[in-house]
Amino acid sequence: MDYQKILEDIYEEIQPFAKDGKQADYIPALAKVNPDQFGMCLETVSGEVYAHMQADTRFSIQSITKVFALAMCLSMKGETLWKRVGKEPSGTAFNSLVQLEVEKGIPRNPFINAGAIVLADLLISELEDPEAEFLRFVRALCGSETVDYNMEVALSEREKGYLNAAIANMLKYHGTIENDIEQVLMFYFKMCSVEMSCRELAKAFLAFTNHAPFEYAGYKLSKSRIKRLNAVMQTCGFYDEAGEFSYLVGLPGKSGVGGGIIAVYPHRYSVAVWSPRLNSKGNSVLGMKALELLTTYTEESIF
Repeated sequence: MDYQKILEDIYEEIQPFAKDGKQADYIPALAKVNPDQFGMCLETVSGEVYAHMQADTRFSIQSITKVFALAMCLSMKGETLWKRVGKEPSGTAFNSLVQLEVEKGIPRNPFINAGAIVLADLLISELEDPEAEFLRFVRALCGSETVDYNMEVALSEREKGYLNAAIANMLKYHGTIENDIEQVLMFYFKMCSVEMSCRELAKAFLAFTNHAPFEYAGYKLSKSRIKRLNAVMQTCGFYDEAGEFSYLVGLPGKSGVGGGIIAVYPHRYSVAVWSPRLNSKGNSVLGMKALELLTTYTEESIF
C-alpha cells in the first residue's frame, strides 16, 4: 500500500472544502490560530511513517487528551471506573448541561466534557502530582520529552469556561467529583491545552492499535481493556457526530476542537490529521473528509 501517495492525493482532493468551517473562536487563544493549515501523519505498527504538509506543527489537541486520561484511569481503577462515568454515546452536544441534570450527575461517557472533568477529579484524588504524571504518561506514549501544556490556551479556556464551570458545579452537587472545583477545572483545562503534532499523535496512539497489553510510565492496560477503550472511541469519540464518523470512516478515533483527529486501524496503523476549521459539531472539516477518503482509497476499516 503506497500510503505516502494516498496522503498526497487526499490533500489534493479535499481542497474544494479548504475554506469551509471556522476555528474554535469561542476559546480566545484558539481564535488566533491560522485556520488555513493542514497536517496528516500515518504510522504503521511496523514503524513506517508517512507524513504530509504540516505534520510536525504542534497544536492544542483539546479533547483528544481525554483518551490519555481514560487510559490512566482504567489502569488505576479498572472496571470500577464505570461507577463514576458511563460508556454510552451522548447524542447531545459535548458540553450539554441538560443531559447531565436529567441523569443526576453521572456523565454519559468519558469523552464529553462532564465525563472528562470526572476523570480529572479522579486523577487528582489518586496522584500526588497529577499534572506532572499526566505529562509523563503522554510523553512516554509519543516518545517526546518536549510535549507540554500551553498555559496561554489553558488560561484562555478558564477565562471563558462558564459552561464547564456550571458542569463542574453540577457534578459537585451530585457528589460525582470529590475535589475543589477550581483545582479540577484548571487541571482539566491544562490537559486540553497539551500541544502535539500529527506525527507525535500517530506515534502515541500506536499503543491503542495492537490490542496487546502495554505498559507506559508505570500505567498498564490489558488486551481486554485496550479493546474496550477502542469501543468507547468508536461510539463516543466524535461528540454527537460519532455515528457519522463510523458511517463515513469506520475506525475508532477521537477528535478535538483544536482541529485534530486521531484514528486507529487495529493491528495496522494509527493516523492523525489536523486542520483548524471545524464543522457545526466541533469536528475538523478537512480532517473528517481526509479520513473518509483514506478508508475509501485503502478499503481498510473495521467494517
